[in-house]
Amino acid sequence: MQQTFTIAETWDLLDRARAEGLRIGLVPTMGFLHQGHASLIRASAAENDLTLTTIFVNPLQFAADEDLSDYPRDLERDFALCEQAGANIVLTPSVDEMYPLPILTEVAVNDLSSAMEGAQRPTHFAGVTTVVAKLFNIGGRCRAYFGEKDYQQLAIVRRMALDLNFPVEVIGCPIIREANGLAMSSRNTYLSPEEFDAAGVLNRSLKSAVALAEAGETDVEVVRRHIIDMIETESAVSSPDYVAIVDAATLQPIERMAGDVRIILAAQVGRPRLLDNIGVTLPA
Repeated sequence: MQQTFTIAETWDLLDRARAEGLRIGLVPTMGFLHQGHASLIRASAAENDLTLTTIFVNPLQFAADEDLSDYPRDLERDFALCEQAGANIVLTPSVDEMYPLPILTEVAVNDLSSAMEGAQRPTHFAGVTTVVAKLFNIGGRCRAYFGEKDYQQLAIVRRMALDLNFPVEVIGCPIIREANGLAMSSRNTYLSPEEFDAAGVLNRSLKSAVALAEAGETDVEVVRRHIIDMIETESAVSSPDYVAIVDAATLQPIERMAGDVRIILAAQVGRPRLLDNIGVTLPA
C-alpha cells in the first residue's frame, strides 16, 4: 500500500495503472475509519485491480457551528484498516493541497439538496458535491463506492456524476451496523455507553415501520407517526429532526406507501446527530 500526499503524485500512479489496463476503484472518506468504510474498500478491491482510498476532512461541508476542529482523527489506525481491507493507494492531502486558493467555484445539485439534511444544514451538500467533484477529477475513470447510510448524499452524488458526465460509476453499498442495529458512523465515538444503547431505537423504528407497511398500511403519515412514537420512548434520543418517506430514486415525498420507498431519518443522540434509513419495495 502506498501513501500519497499530492494530487500530482496520485495522478501519476493512476496514469501508470491505466496504461497497464488496470481498473480503478475510488473510496472517498473523511477518516476515522470503521468497518463500514472497510466494507467499501473490500467491495472496491473485489471489483477492481487497484483501489484508491482518500482521507480528507473537508472544511467546505462544515458550517461555522459544526464539529470541524473536533472531528475525530486517527491516521495510523486508518492506514492499518485500509491495508487490511485491500486499499492500494491512500491519498491524504492537506487543506492547502485541495484548496490552494480560496475556492470560487461551487458544485450544487439543486432540488435533491434542499430537503432533509439540506434543510437542516443549508451549506452542507454544496461542500460535499464540490469536494467529491474534485475527487472524481483526481480518480478519473473509475468506480466510486459510497455507503447507503448517507442515502441522500448517495443520490446527490449519483445525479452530479450523471449531469456533469464524470467517467465514474457511482456504487452504493449496504449499511454496516453495530450489534444493536445502530448504523456505523465515525461520530458514534461521541456517544456514551447509555446513548449508544438508546440509539439502537433508530433502526428498530425503521424496521417496525417496514413491517407495518408490509402488513398493508399505506398511509404515509401513519407510518411516519409510528416511527416518531417509537423513537420518543427513548429519553436519551431527541424527537427526530425529520422522518422523510420518499421515492427511492427521486427522493420526492410520496402520498402512499407504494413502489420503491426509502424512509430516511435524523435525530440527536447526546452530542451527535445520527442518520439512518431503510428501503422497502411495496405493491404499486
